[in-house]
Amino acid sequence: MSSHNKETVSIEFKPDDFLPAENHSIGIDRVYPAQSYWKDVLSSFLKNKGAAAGFIAIIFVIFMAIAGPYMNGYTYNEQIIANQNLAPRVPVLERWGILDGSETISTSTGKVTVNRYTDPKKTTGLENTYYWFGTDVLGRDIFTRTFMGTRISLYIALIAVLVDMCFGMSYGLISGYFGGTVDNAMQRFAEILNGIPTLVIVTLLMLVLKPGLATITLALAITGWIGMNRVARAQVLKLKEQEFILASRTLGAGDFYLIFKEILPNIFGQLIIMSMFSIPNAIFTEAFLAFIGLGVPAPLASLGSLISDAFKSFTTHPYMIISPVVVLAVIMLSFNMLADGLRDAFDPKMKEM
Repeated sequence: MSSHNKETVSIEFKPDDFLPAENHSIGIDRVYPAQSYWKDVLSSFLKNKGAAAGFIAIIFVIFMAIAGPYMNGYTYNEQIIANQNLAPRVPVLERWGILDGSETISTSTGKVTVNRYTDPKKTTGLENTYYWFGTDVLGRDIFTRTFMGTRISLYIALIAVLVDMCFGMSYGLISGYFGGTVDNAMQRFAEILNGIPTLVIVTLLMLVLKPGLATITLALAITGWIGMNRVARAQVLKLKEQEFILASRTLGAGDFYLIFKEILPNIFGQLIIMSMFSIPNAIFTEAFLAFIGLGVPAPLASLGSLISDAFKSFTTHPYMIISPVVVLAVIMLSFNMLADGLRDAFDPKMKEM
């Protein structure tokens, strides 16, 4: 037998072999408090500065559409021929030479700056008169007419949402859920309607009905729901074979209960987003129809008809077109930003964890 010698090895540690933990980055898991789905959506929406700014802008535009026509004492159809083509004049800003009622006019001898409100050589009778956005060729107040036109644009936005949510959504849900022959017939009908240009539909309606908001509303109602129908149908096709639907059907739930109580709450966020994106398209359609002369009849005015009228005087009085263009741009941009924020808030994939 052989014996093995066991050697003891001693290890000495130096003082700098161990460093304090403070010098190393340590990953710490973040704990998120539990909250409901809608609180989570609201929190994500408020973090989106663009969407919040768009929502605030929409609220401001709605307020001005309600209160704006009553702010300066003029009505939208009041014509004062003696006050035609007056440049914008604002009480406080005129002290700094901004919006003081003066405008530069191009003549055969050159450019001349004139102010029809005040004239040192004679009394004009307009020394205490203020038109914040100026007047048009008939002496009507552009400020009042702009926000009266904003009412029409917001009305079109409301009609677009109602048509989408009441008809387009129900049409797509029923078509996608039942499928087969029902789905095929319903979608072929929608494609036939979608194949007819909106301008053709509006023109035909103008021949039968009187020009006005009712005709434009009917034109939007005929084809404005097709996009929502497609989105709702696609969402139903994804969900109708899921386990929770099969479980509800096994327990005896009817078809319409499954559609509106089980499927709809799970896709409502996507449908809201789609309806928000359809609003700018509807507003632009109405503005385009008004611009080409198929809008509301005079003396009513929408933003599109105001732009059309001001375009005729753009070379001589460019201020007339600025206010309706700016308001229309703000409305469309705000709804797009709002829809973009809602899309990110309702999409769980966008949440940063």
